[in-house]
Parts: sequence; C-alpha cells; structure tokens
Amino acid sequence: MVSPLLADLFESHRAHLISVAYRLTGSVGDAEDAVQESWLRMAGAHQSEIEDLRAWLTTVVSRICLDHLRSAAVRRETYVGQWLPEPIVTGQARTDDPLEVVVRNQDNRMAAMVVLDALTPQQRVALVLHDSLAVPFDEIADILGVSPDAARQSAVRARKTVARTPPPVTDDVHDEAVQRFLAALATGDIAAVAATLHPDVNFIADAGGTARTALNVVEGAEKVARLAVGLWRKQLEEPALEIGFAAVNGQSGLVLTDPNSPFGRAVRVLAFSVRDGLVCAAYDFANVAKLSGARLRT
Repeated sequence: MVSPLLADLFESHRAHLISVAYRLTGSVGDAEDAVQESWLRMAGAHQSEIEDLRAWLTTVVSRICLDHLRSAAVRRETYVGQWLPEPIVTGQARTDDPLEVVVRNQDNRMAAMVVLDALTPQQRVALVLHDSLAVPFDEIADILGVSPDAARQSAVRARKTVARTPPPVTDDVHDEAVQRFLAALATGDIAAVAATLHPDVNFIADAGGTARTALNVVEGAEKVARLAVGLWRKQLEEPALEIGFAAVNGQSGLVLTDPNSPFGRAVRVLAFSVRDGLVCAAYDFANVAKLSGARLRT
C-alpha cells in the first residue's frame, strides 16, 4: 500500500520520468508504460530501500526502457520502410498532460529524437543519463550490466553521432521557414518549393507499409520538392480529412485528422527541422499505430 505522501511525491516526478522515458525509447506508449511500471515497483518496495525517490525512480525507469529498446530493435528488423520516433502533438489549449511539459525541452525536438534513434540501446542510455541527468558512469554501468569504462565509451560514441543534430532554432525562425515552405507548396511550383528547402534537406516517412509515401529516405532540394508536391496533391484529393497546424514536439507542424472519428483522431502528422532559415528535414508520420502521442485539444 502506497502512502498518500509517497503517491503525491511520485506525481510530482511524473513529468520528469515521462521525459526521461521518452528520450530513452522514442515511444510515447513505451514511456508511459515504463512510468506506470515504476509506480508498481515503488509500491512493492520497502520505503527504507529508497533514499532519494527521484533518483530511484529514474534508475528503475531507465532499466525498464532499456528492455523496451532491445525489444524495439528486434521489431525494427522486420518493419516496412523507415522508423521514426513517435511524435508528441499538442494543440493550443494548455492542459496538465505531462507530455506538454516534455516538449518544452529542446532536447526533445524531433531532429534530436531522430538522431537518438540512430544509437544502440547502450549508447542511448549512457548518453541520456550522463549528459542530460548527470548520472555517474558507475551507476549507468550497473543499469547496462557493463563496466564503468564501457559505459563511458558508449557515451563517447553516442556524442559523435549526435554531433550532427541541427542546432535548435527559435520558434519564430522555425515558423517562418515552415510557412514559406507551405506557401510555396500550395502553388504547386516545384522550383518555388525547392527554394524554401536546404540543399541537404531530407524527407523521412514512417508508414510501416500502411500508407502511400516514400519508402526510402529522399535527399536533395529538388527531389524532396517533387515528392512533397506530389504527396500534397494526393492529400488534397482526400476531402474527408482536415489539415491544421499543431505543435509537433514543441514546434509548428501539420496534423491531418479524421473529423468523423471520436475527438477527431489524428491520422497523419508532418514535422520539420530548420537550418539557416530553410527547411532541412521533413518527417512524415503516416502509421496511425504510432500516433498515440497526438493529444490534441480544442
């Protein structure tokens, strides 16, 4: 039986735990499951075992997430097309949903999450726990089941990979670049669309074989512009769906909803990254099974 005081303390750490779990797994569902499991483990632990509740829960959540990461690695081997982290989509109205707190952190922007997905499970845990939460390597080693030196090396390798993450831009710069891209897209002029894209832009779609989109990563301004115009035209042929703006991992993107479903369920999400005032990446989330983080409010 959990005392009311301990239950209140747990709730005070929930947003932190969700943020840690989301950065570790890239999955909203897995993150929420990990936090719920940590509650159950706390309920089964003797209070004398817990000196620092926040640190204890962070360790428990990290161990659970490591198991989720290893399972996800197996699933990805047979996944059709590209694999992206699940987006967190929020509307205009503020709520007490911990996910809204999560996306206020620039570390959880989509570009950063995509790069984290390129790491091995051990590298990801070592990097997030040490560099974001200052967890000592001897504690990380215990979670990973390796030596402290091996844990340190995992973090070093991870840093080399994440160094290629585009530096975050302000919301105003992001919004302006996305609006220029969408305005050009509405004209159907491929050259105009290409002019709003970074020369090294890439388009990554995650549909899991459930929707028509690019199967492989598309690179280069002209190729991405042609693809974007084609997909936009096809989408306009789906009058049953509504297109609107929403915050995707804290910055402006697009969400397509089905107004005939309960609460206008999101069926597709588009996110963007910006560099040098131009769209440098577009992410097409077309697998409805991976949109549990679309928490729109009207």
